[in-house]
Amino acid sequence: MIDVPVQYKIRGTGAQSIAASVEEAISRGALAPGATLPPIREVAAQLGVNVNTVAAAYRLLRDRGAVETAGRRGTRVRARPATTPRSLRGLDVPTGVRDLSTGSPDPALLPIAQAHRPAQSRPPVMYGEPAMSSELVEHTRAALTADTVPAAHLAVTSGALDGIERVLTAHLRPGDRVAVEDPGWANLLDLLAALGLSAEPVRVDDDGPLLLDMARALRRGVRAVIVTSRAQNPTGAALSADRCGALRSLLAGRSDDVLVVEDDHCAGIAGAPLHPLAGSTRRWAFVRSASKAYGPDLRLAVLAGDRRTVERVHGRLRLGPGWVSHLLQDLAVWLWSDEHATRLIGEAERRYAGIRARLCAALAERGVGAHGRSGLNVWIPVPDEAVAITRLLGAGWAAAPGTRFRIGTPPGIRVTIADLAPDEIDPLADAVAEAVRGIGRRSV
Repeated sequence: MIDVPVQYKIRGTGAQSIAASVEEAISRGALAPGATLPPIREVAAQLGVNVNTVAAAYRLLRDRGAVETAGRRGTRVRARPATTPRSLRGLDVPTGVRDLSTGSPDPALLPIAQAHRPAQSRPPVMYGEPAMSSELVEHTRAALTADTVPAAHLAVTSGALDGIERVLTAHLRPGDRVAVEDPGWANLLDLLAALGLSAEPVRVDDDGPLLLDMARALRRGVRAVIVTSRAQNPTGAALSADRCGALRSLLAGRSDDVLVVEDDHCAGIAGAPLHPLAGSTRRWAFVRSASKAYGPDLRLAVLAGDRRTVERVHGRLRLGPGWVSHLLQDLAVWLWSDEHATRLIGEAERRYAGIRARLCAALAERGVGAHGRSGLNVWIPVPDEAVAITRLLGAGWAAAPGTRFRIGTPPGIRVTIADLAPDEIDPLADAVAEAVRGIGRRSV
């Protein structure tokens, strides 16, 4: 047996059991993020197994997103192992602290919470029927076409991440490189690790992915590019018309070998127009989910893409859940078409936009830079996340540490503004400014 820390020992005689032993340690916290695993030969010698067996175990751990190879520093537990999703490692928010770390919408502005849908009148859906209801196809095709997204081929999945995963696995294999926003959506970064895909970071500004970074990622041989069209999590970036045009031109040069995946998770409440990349390459997918605007429990996303990609998504669905419940599809169409729900969505979009703008302006008045062009969050660069988060907690505010979202970009914190009251803006801005100044320099 091998001591890793004092409180845990690697066990096993085969690759699967050795990998499971390490995973258990990571899951229980006995192996902390950044902990170095013993050299392969040392583990093999002390467990009495072949070197190739331990090497296979380490490969399994890498493919599952639990560990990474760090050159001369050996193999170590990832800073955000897939076995411990970064989105679940939330803050321990003390009683009485205002929690602005969640990334959730305001429950009072969710149409699903106020829905009084008429009783179901359609006949029961049976095996062998089309995966998408005709009503959902009609509504989706009209809505996406109006947004200049080609909509000849459609699918429906159980939320945005489910759709993105199905598209990635339809074309990629473990080890492939994928260009992702940095900072970016924590769940997506965890998914890439779990699929054994290598994240190639692309920095973002308020207008979306930086062109130079995207060009470098393409030169490095990425097989796929994932872009958040608007309401980028955590920065609030939204793809501008000019940036979209430049990216389309850049991607057109790699049309035959790069998959483009777009995430439009905040449609309806983003507070920014859509400028899609859809169709700029031969293989592409555009995913629009309903949960952020209409209710997190509405686990449904519509997906448009090229014919081959959509066919593969449908094929994989048939081998798993079969289809997304038509009861859920009918509910989504009804909410998208209901006048009261539409008015509430408009109210939510205006409210979120107003709170974002006022918070960013209040922070600017106090010498603190912030980003929040669209969506539910404001991103605030800070010199030291741990210190800023701790001081904010002490002042009665909880924000999300940026380490959940970052690959190589500088530190920051994410503040969710969804249910922030107008009279809370100045006190929050005061607390943030004091936390940043207390670290020793102003935010930029």
